[in-house]
Amino acid sequence: MLRVFCITLLSLGLVACGGENTNGSATDTASGTGIRAAPEKVIKWRMVTTWPKNLPGLGRAPEMLSEKVKIMSNGRLQITVYGAGEIVPAMGVFDAVSLGNVEMGHGAAYYWKGKVPVAQFFTAVPFGLTAQEMNGWLQYGGGMPLWEELYGRYNLVPLACGNTGTQMAGWFNKEINNLGDLKGMKMRIPGLGGEVFERAGGTAINLPGGEIFTSLQTGVIDATEWVGPYNDLTFGLHQIAKYYYYPGWQEPGPTLEAIVNKEAFETLPADLKEILRMASRAVNDDLLAEYTARNNAALRELVDKHGVDLRPLPDDVLQELHRISNEVIAEIPGDDELAQRIYRSYIDYRDGVVDYQDIAERAYVNARAKALQK
Repeated sequence: MLRVFCITLLSLGLVACGGENTNGSATDTASGTGIRAAPEKVIKWRMVTTWPKNLPGLGRAPEMLSEKVKIMSNGRLQITVYGAGEIVPAMGVFDAVSLGNVEMGHGAAYYWKGKVPVAQFFTAVPFGLTAQEMNGWLQYGGGMPLWEELYGRYNLVPLACGNTGTQMAGWFNKEINNLGDLKGMKMRIPGLGGEVFERAGGTAINLPGGEIFTSLQTGVIDATEWVGPYNDLTFGLHQIAKYYYYPGWQEPGPTLEAIVNKEAFETLPADLKEILRMASRAVNDDLLAEYTARNNAALRELVDKHGVDLRPLPDDVLQELHRISNEVIAEIPGDDELAQRIYRSYIDYRDGVVDYQDIAERAYVNARAKALQK
C-alpha cells in the first residue's frame, strides 16, 4: 500500500509539471506528442538618437517607439535607446546606422544635409507642408516610396516617427523690424531654413539641442530656433533671450525619422517589420497630439509668468524670406534624377493641397478667429 501511494503521488507531480520546461518553452500536452516547442527568439537592437536622453517630446519619441515595439511583439524585438553622445555624437546617428554599427537611429533628416541635401524635404521645407499635409504626402501622395528609394542608397530604411507641428521662428536678443536686422546675425537654424537665413545675410549654425543654451548664453550664437513653447520652456531659453518671434516659417510641420539599418531590417520576419512600421506611425501621431496639447500651456507660462516678449515677424520680412526660400528650394535637386523627382512630387502636392486648404483649414481657422473676437 505504501508503494502504491508513493507511485500515485509521483504521477500526480509529473502531470502538474507537464506544461513547463526549464527553457521557458511549452510542452505540447494537448496533442499527446510531448514534443517541446522551440522558445521564441528574442532580437535585441540598439537605437541612437540626436536628442538628450528623455527630453520631453522629442526625446520621448524613441522611448515610446521602443515600448510599443516590445509590447506589440510580445518581447520578441527589444530596442534599447541611447541619447545623444552616449554611444555616438548627435550628428553621427546617420553614419552609425548606415554602417551597421547600431541597428536604429532617431533624429531629423535635415541634420544630414551635408551628405544628402534632398533629404531635407522629408523633414521641413520653409513655407512648405504642415504636419497634417506632410503625413498626407508621405502616406498617400507618393512621398514615402521616394524616401525609401533615397535612403536605400545609404543602406537605410526610413520611418516617419514624430512631428512637432508648426514651430516658432525663434529667440532673439534684438528686435527684428526689417530684413536688414538679420544681417551679420549668427543663428542656430538647421536645414533649408538655415540656407535661406544665410542668403538673407545671416550666418546659420547647425547645433544639436544639448548645445543651444550654452552657445546662446556665451555668445557663440546671437539667436536660435529650437522647437516651440513646450521644449523651449524646458530648455530655459527665456532666461537668455528677450524676444520670442513667430510664425515658424522655417519649419511648418517637421517630420522626425526613425532610421533602420537595411540589412538588419531584412533579417526580421514579416510580422516584426510590420510592427516596426505601425509602431512608428503610432508615435508619429502621438507626438503631434502631445505638442498640440502642451504648447499652449507652455506659451502661457512663458508670457504670463516669465514676461517673454512675444512678437510676430513683420509681413515684409516674411515676404522676403518666402521669395528667398523659393530660390533655395529650387536649387536643391541639381542634376540628380531622384532628387528632381522628390522635388517635383513635393511641389506638386504642396500646390494642390494649398488650394484645398484655402477653402478648408485656413478658411475655417480664419472664420473661427473672427467669431471669437466678437
